[in-house]
This record gives sequence, structure tokens and C-alpha cells, in this order.
Amino acid sequence: MNLNYIIGLLGAFGVFLFGCITTLKIYPKFEFGVTIGNLWNFFDAASIFITIGCTLFIVMASFPGSMLKNMPKHFKIILNNKLFDPKSYIDQLVELAQIARKNGLLSLEEKANEQSDPFFKQAIMLIVDANDQDKVRGILENDIECMSARHEDAAGMYDKASSVAPAFGMVGTLVGLINMLKSMSLDGDGSSSLGDSMGTALITTLYGCILAHMVFGPVAQLLRNRDSEEILCKQIIVEGVMAIQAGENPKALRERLLTYMSQKQREMGGGDEK
Repeated sequence: MNLNYIIGLLGAFGVFLFGCITTLKIYPKFEFGVTIGNLWNFFDAASIFITIGCTLFIVMASFPGSMLKNMPKHFKIILNNKLFDPKSYIDQLVELAQIARKNGLLSLEEKANEQSDPFFKQAIMLIVDANDQDKVRGILENDIECMSARHEDAAGMYDKASSVAPAFGMVGTLVGLINMLKSMSLDGDGSSSLGDSMGTALITTLYGCILAHMVFGPVAQLLRNRDSEEILCKQIIVEGVMAIQAGENPKALRERLLTYMSQKQREMGGGDEK
């Protein structure tokens, strides 16, 4: 579980809400107060429709349904810290190297069928089928590039939402100001709606900033982080199977593949570097 994301998100919302209900004065006299009722000042139905509703519909209009359908999967990915463990791949590759040196490359077919990772299975089968090394490397590296491009498209969807949300916050501000000016009257009529219109004008900007920097922005960054982790693991697989095909010594293979990890990651067994 990605506790950093959960703690960071809840902490940001918690500090924001605490700031909304807290009154603090230091000079000339220290005063501290909490007014829960202030939270209602930051709820506005019109602002929700304009900022949140328009942002979601523009994202829907900008990206294919297949990508939108994967949004729950994206959140599952960013919440899981254990998806990609380089050390486990290194251990498996060293085991495969030992089997190949003892029984030959054809003996790896059974191990390939046991793999749950399609990329790892494909890599093993390519060397089992005695393909040329350049061909094997070309196929696998092209697979990595295409995968990374798909991941960047997914992160780009949240970047789009992050850029659109503040824009619709400003649209909501304009709507509120227009309503405010329309309701102004020299004889004093319409003054009761002045505060509501001004509230909508300001709250939409607030909602836009919250969506951009507390919701969509972190998701885009975490998806790119996971992409980097997956690319690292796949690069390890590529180098590993190339070395196995060349008949490299398993011990030397382990030492070479460990160079893809920092010293701290090696000591921690491949976990996240803190």
C-alpha cells in the first residue's frame, strides 16, 4: 500500500479543512477559535457543477473510452508499492541462467510457461526459439518503448484534467462576477444575491486549484513513477535474457544486474528507496 500518497492526500485535505474553520490572532492579543459552521461557506452547488462537472466532461471529450475505463486500474496501480521489484526479477534470471547452463536453453520453456508476467514469458521464449540476439533485443526494446508511450498517454489524461480544472475555476469566477454585476442596483434592490454571486466567483477558483494540485497532479506524477519502475524491471529482463543466451556465468550475471539498483535498494532487498 502506498502510504505516502494516502497520508499526503489526507494530510493536505485535513490541513485545508482545519484552515477553513480556524481563527487565529497573535497581535495585539492571542486568540484561537474553531468554528465548524464555516465549512458551509466553502460549499457551493453552482461551483461544483461548473468546475468539477465541466472538467470531467472535457476529459471525457478529449480521450477515448478505453482510457477512461482504465481509471480505476490507474488508482490501483498508484496505491500498490509492490508491483515492480527488481530484486525478484534478478533472482529469477539467475535461476534461469543456472538451469540453462546445466540443461540448455530448451529447458527454459517450462519456466517460461510458469511466468505470470507476459513480457518475461515472451523474453524467455524468444531465446528458447533460438532467435538472433539483435532480433531478440530489438523486439523487447520496442515493446518497452510502446508500453512507455501508452503509460505517458494515461498520465497525460490527468495532466489534461489538472490544466482544465483551474481554467474552469476562472470560468466560474466570471460567471459569479457577471451574476453579481447583473444583480447590482443603484436603488439597493438585489443586494441580497450579491454575496451569493461573489461566493460562487471565488469558490470556483478554489475548487479548480484543489482538483489540479491535490487530486489530478499527484496521480499523473505517481503514474510516471510506476512507469519508471516498470521500465527498470524490463530493462533488467532484457539484459538478463541476453546474458543467458550468451551463456554468461550466473554469479557474474547477478553482479551485473545488481548495478541497475542503488546500493541502498540492494541492502533493502529491492524495495523503494527512501
